[in-house]
Amino acid sequence: MNLSANSSSLTPNVPFDRRRFLSHTGLGLGSVALSSLLAQDGLGAGAPDGLPHFPARVKSVIWLFMVGGTSHLESFDPKPELTKRAGQDLPKEILESPYATENLRRVVANQETRRTKIYPLQIGHRPRGESGLQMSDWWPHLASCADDLAVVRSMWTTDDNHGAQLQFHSGRHRLEGFYPTIGSWVHYGLGSLNDNLPQFVVLGTPLADCCGGTEGHRANYLGPQHDGVQLAVNPEDPLSFASPGKEVYREEQRREFELLGELNRMTAEAYPRDKAVEARIKSYELAFRMQSSVPDAVDFRGETAATRQLYGLDQKPTQPFGEQLLVARRLVERGVRFVQVFHGSTGGAGAWDQHSNLKTGHTKNCAAVDKPIAGLLKDLKQRGTLDETLVVWATEFGRSPGSQGANGRDHHPFGFSVWLAGGGIRGGVAHGATDPFGFHAIEDRHYVTDIHATLMHLLGLDPRRLVVPGRPRLDRDFGEPIREILA
Repeated sequence: MNLSANSSSLTPNVPFDRRRFLSHTGLGLGSVALSSLLAQDGLGAGAPDGLPHFPARVKSVIWLFMVGGTSHLESFDPKPELTKRAGQDLPKEILESPYATENLRRVVANQETRRTKIYPLQIGHRPRGESGLQMSDWWPHLASCADDLAVVRSMWTTDDNHGAQLQFHSGRHRLEGFYPTIGSWVHYGLGSLNDNLPQFVVLGTPLADCCGGTEGHRANYLGPQHDGVQLAVNPEDPLSFASPGKEVYREEQRREFELLGELNRMTAEAYPRDKAVEARIKSYELAFRMQSSVPDAVDFRGETAATRQLYGLDQKPTQPFGEQLLVARRLVERGVRFVQVFHGSTGGAGAWDQHSNLKTGHTKNCAAVDKPIAGLLKDLKQRGTLDETLVVWATEFGRSPGSQGANGRDHHPFGFSVWLAGGGIRGGVAHGATDPFGFHAIEDRHYVTDIHATLMHLLGLDPRRLVVPGRPRLDRDFGEPIREILA
């Protein structure tokens, strides 16, 4: 923009620093609104035309990620053989399975060298719901929703350390570099349902730097306009980096927006084909609206006592995660496309990483999330919005059937479980299988991007058609929809 910052006249030959102007007027926009509008206007790495590719089954996704590696054996894939043969060596034929891919053979070799002793199940399990879906007793509230769940018991990944957290979100091993995450692909592929809110929101503490950090919700080469936007569950300050600050009155801020808008419109008249100017005009207007709409979306104080109790807001262990999931519901019903919710981020590997004291740790963690997750599913269902929302529960890998130390389990990328529920999903099913010890996924095996492809399919997107020129992707990165769990 070529306007003089010092002259009372508007002269088109002196550069005007719009960023400096914003900093001095106290607008505090950050990049949130501008990024959103740049994406809508097709600037940067804007989304391709002709989307969605086919009719969608759902409008939004709530992505729940348990950080650290939840034990599949004590959750959704219980193996009685572990208790029957507790203390024995893992069978050699299990360790030598052809399912141990080349880059994981060293991990298998380590298991064999240690001759890991089988560690018994640490909690009971039984059939749940009319479907008889086997689940452990650490999930009593979610068990009441068993007939809504499609459990995929045959997941596998290639990172045996917590870089698998980033891998689950991007589909790539960390050694391959950083790539767009699943939330960013959804943001890239689909337009806005609500111009007053970010379309990709992150709740909870993101991944630690050791395990991907903010790259766990970043868009990388798609451009920053497709990054996830972190929100706090605090209606007084949900978007601190885009807040004008308490010292700026709303009416004062409105006048500042109007002035900036007028300056930009004058520039747009002088340069009518400048799409960047058009996008920026819209962005400042959106930012002003967002400062009202975002606090309202995260303010659940008007929710009924029954709803608050459903999510566990009346109990200290479940309150933090319950608040996040209640906000997630409020966001999707206001048109947010993708809400990514982290549980267990600790600044390190994560709270679910029980190399020792597995029973104590998983008892505590499950108690913190079980009721809120069940509350979310029931709340969406009773509001009639579960059919248009997909809920995904995931973790980076499972835990080993052998013991680590006296009372823990090691990382386990060879076979583990995730589940999906909501629109387009067959409930009450268990798809795929691990061997009798829960070591290898042996039936209907699925790499992590098959989960990505499944949710994109339900959103009406074909990942093979979401290609950025000059950025080729491998077939495995695209994944395949898991059609056996689709309704």
